Amino acid sequence: MADRNNNQAGENKPIQDPTTSVQGGAPPAQQRQPQPNARTARVQQPQFSQADLNKIVLEYLNKKGYHKTESMLRLESSNTPTPAVPAVNPSNSKLASPSEIESANLKREKDLKDKVTKTERELRDLRDRQVKIERELRETRDREIRLSKEKDLRDLKDLEEKMKRENDPSIYFTAYRMLRKWVDTSLDLYKPELTRVLYPLFVHCFLELISKSFLTEAKEFFDKFNSDHSILHGLEVNQLAGISLPEHLKENELAIAFRDNKYKIIVSKTSMNLLLYFLHENEAVGGAILIRIINQYLDAVISTTRPDKQNEEGASNPEEGIPSFVARTNEIEKFNEQPVKLGKYPLDPEVQKEIEAELKIKDEQIEPVNGKTLVSEFQEMTKPEADSPARETLPLPLKDSSDIKRMILEVEDSRSKIKLGTIQASSPSVCMYTFHNSINEMTCINFNEDSNMVATGFQDSYVKLWTLDGNPLKSVFKKDRYNNDNSRKLIGHSGPVYGVSFSPDNRFLISGSEDKTVRLWSLDTYTALVSYKGHTQPIWDVKFSPLGHYFATASHDQTARLWATDHIYPLRIFAGHINDVDCVEFHPNSNYVFTGSSDKTCRMWDVQSGNCVRVFMGHSGAVNCMAVSPDGRWLASAGEDSVVNIWDAGSGRRLKTMKGHGRSSIYSLAFSKDGGVLVSGGADNSIRVWDVKRNTNDAGPEPEVFSTENGSANDRSKAVGVNKKEIIASSDHMTAYFTKKTPVYKVHFTKRNLCLAGGVFVK
Repeated sequence: MADRNNNQAGENKPIQDPTTSVQGGAPPAQQRQPQPNARTARVQQPQFSQADLNKIVLEYLNKKGYHKTESMLRLESSNTPTPAVPAVNPSNSKLASPSEIESANLKREKDLKDKVTKTERELRDLRDRQVKIERELRETRDREIRLSKEKDLRDLKDLEEKMKRENDPSIYFTAYRMLRKWVDTSLDLYKPELTRVLYPLFVHCFLELISKSFLTEAKEFFDKFNSDHSILHGLEVNQLAGISLPEHLKENELAIAFRDNKYKIIVSKTSMNLLLYFLHENEAVGGAILIRIINQYLDAVISTTRPDKQNEEGASNPEEGIPSFVARTNEIEKFNEQPVKLGKYPLDPEVQKEIEAELKIKDEQIEPVNGKTLVSEFQEMTKPEADSPARETLPLPLKDSSDIKRMILEVEDSRSKIKLGTIQASSPSVCMYTFHNSINEMTCINFNEDSNMVATGFQDSYVKLWTLDGNPLKSVFKKDRYNNDNSRKLIGHSGPVYGVSFSPDNRFLISGSEDKTVRLWSLDTYTALVSYKGHTQPIWDVKFSPLGHYFATASHDQTARLWATDHIYPLRIFAGHINDVDCVEFHPNSNYVFTGSSDKTCRMWDVQSGNCVRVFMGHSGAVNCMAVSPDGRWLASAGEDSVVNIWDAGSGRRLKTMKGHGRSSIYSLAFSKDGGVLVSGGADNSIRVWDVKRNTNDAGPEPEVFSTENGSANDRSKAVGVNKKEIIASSDHMTAYFTKKTPVYKVHFTKRNLCLAGGVFVK
């Protein structure tokens, strides 16, 4: 007990540092000796090793009864680590003195003044020479000498104006802003090429401002215009952001490369002539500076192909740039190398066994269709793939008897569907639904999975449902007075409804509105169940997951969001677009969400992490609609630029561009159930059919050509008549179905490959 008290008492006493305990904690005999003066102590003090110091301190602690402290010190001294190098900080590093800082600032100011003085001196010399020539002109009477002097005077004045322009930082802002605006308003034929010329001009304008010590103006220029190039040249833009002094131009690797090498651009002769003509026309407001930069730092390679055969706007050309930096400029391809799993979502083994058992019973009762049983069709539909995601990645509710019944019907429909793309793609039949008296009121249309119901959104803040098979839309409430009606009106939003989507089991409908909310409606009672809030701006599109339970939304607030029907707040926020997110689409395995935006890009997002894993660049207008092939390998996108782009979702590369809608916007896309045919609908009052695999590596044999009296009947590249105007379609355009005066808002394939379409009749 006494020992414990001694320990506790000892613990409360201050312990001196072991390195100073030779004097303060020495044995009593030494403490009583008279202390010599400081100089003598330094001379006579013996030199102790670290082990000796530890031994002395341990003996002292043992004698005083500090047993706990003694044991801790003995343990630490036996495991003495290698002394670490102290981190550099203000306490152990030499700081520049105020005089040194002041002298550095004075030197920088002196250099700047020297540059300004040099410029002023050169301008003064030019003016003196002009005055001298003017005096000589007044004195001479020889005609030839006068002509020569007048020419020299004009040259000197031009040189003076040029020097003034070159040393005015505002001229770089004016010149680049002027060219940027001109490129943005150029014809679509030349715009992609001209857009790629802007990047090297942006870099050299910034570097010249730095080199001329206009540091504040250079930072302002960079901050104002760097976002134009952040997507295609993000890494390089980040490297340039570190340049803030003229000295950095000699240290920054990228700046050295740009100043010492010519930037290669591939441009058609017409585009180059247009650019130079525009700059010459605007020499006085900065065009001359840009012409000098092009002549000094750019290597323009004139292409022999037509401008429309060049890479599309938003796509970098690997042959362009500085040779030593070509590999670093293709950042989109590097970004798109992230691993993704595009295989089918695996079915629960217990559910799979139950469905197979039910299908075997059905196979015993009916004959096989085309030699294929329902069990073999189901096994083909659920065949595991090497890159299928794990079932645990996407939590789903347990399947009930109604889900199993629905999946059995899907197998029967799959076996009975019309084959459109087995060897040679063939056109589907199309059933068009036209809505009258709804112009400027109806905003969106969607069909359900069973293709027996259609939902529409209206400017008047309501959703309306129609039955397509003639059966009334009955509620579970027997006293519902609308039970015998073929239509239903769902009222609840407080703004125009811009998007509607049915759940795969046809039990629910979701709608997105200008009122920033999403509403979940029951199709059993035709009433609103939940209002989901989270977006800060109007919602443009909504989409249910193919597996149910989850849905995604796209909004004017530049984000898309993932929701679950049993959660009132979003599970994921997909942020990255720099403009409105106009449309959203799920991958068939529901592990990924695709978004299309007014920033002319599409993106693919991982549902698990919420991160973007693919960026698809190549459109020259806003993306209005997307569709994913049933196998999840290909993405189709279209919009305001009137073309349909086909992308490889695995690599992010564009496989081809399909043209045929002229200059009209495209509103909707849909893949056939076998993935070989794509259908599009747009503002040109037409439904167009495309052979998806033609002109790709997966293309089958060419269709047989048969002749008619007027020539080849199935020449797909021939002109297609639209309102007596001829539109040259690409070779993968199969056919077109025209409406009278109805823009096509929505196209949709039934489970048996019949195409449904809907639109509003325009008077």
